[in-house]
Amino acid sequence: MTPEYIIPLKEAFETNANAAEAIPMKKYMKNKFEFFGIKSPLRKEIYKDFKSKYGLLPNENFEEIIKWCWKQDEREYQYFAMEFVSKSMKKSTLEAIDLYEFMIVEKSWWDTVDFIAAILVGDYFKRFPEEIKPITEKWMNSESIWLQRSCLLFQLKYKNKTDVELMESFIAKLLGSKEFFINKAIGWILREYSKTRPQVVVNIVERHSLSGLSSREALKWMQNKGLV
Repeated sequence: MTPEYIIPLKEAFETNANAAEAIPMKKYMKNKFEFFGIKSPLRKEIYKDFKSKYGLLPNENFEEIIKWCWKQDEREYQYFAMEFVSKSMKKSTLEAIDLYEFMIVEKSWWDTVDFIAAILVGDYFKRFPEEIKPITEKWMNSESIWLQRSCLLFQLKYKNKTDVELMESFIAKLLGSKEFFINKAIGWILREYSKTRPQVVVNIVERHSLSGLSSREALKWMQNKGLV
């Protein structure tokens, strides 16, 4: 049954559905998901109007609403869920990581996982640093490339607060992976950190036999700036 809070959003999505736009959106996501065909600018308008009328996710059935959105075929529901969770993440509890893990491993693809990792999980670990070690150990030892990718990317916005030793330990453990999304993430986190401490990234690249993809991504920003 559709949660009462979601009914106006469902109506807005259905009213603004665009079958012609849905075709390229679905194709861009490798035909993994259905779409209403609502592009980002219009989605943001819908969110703004919805929030002004109905507020943020209600505490009493917060998780029920997220999981309902995650069960829907149309990807816009998952986008709504993760973005509205981010508006309430400063109030999240210690147990929130279980919901974030669910959002990562269900209907996994880069368009949701990267947001959840860098925004939701990144914020969670800043507020509950004692959870970093047990959670990331579990995720790194899982067979889920999306949980492993999340371990790499949760520090994406940490800049000078990045735990370099931890980041490098994840990279070392994932060396030799044939997974595109792992090797791309290794390069991405290193490229992002190179904007803060370029020499540290150069040293990491020199210490490890990174894949060609990871190495290219890691050095890209520094090469463009003439630093390497």
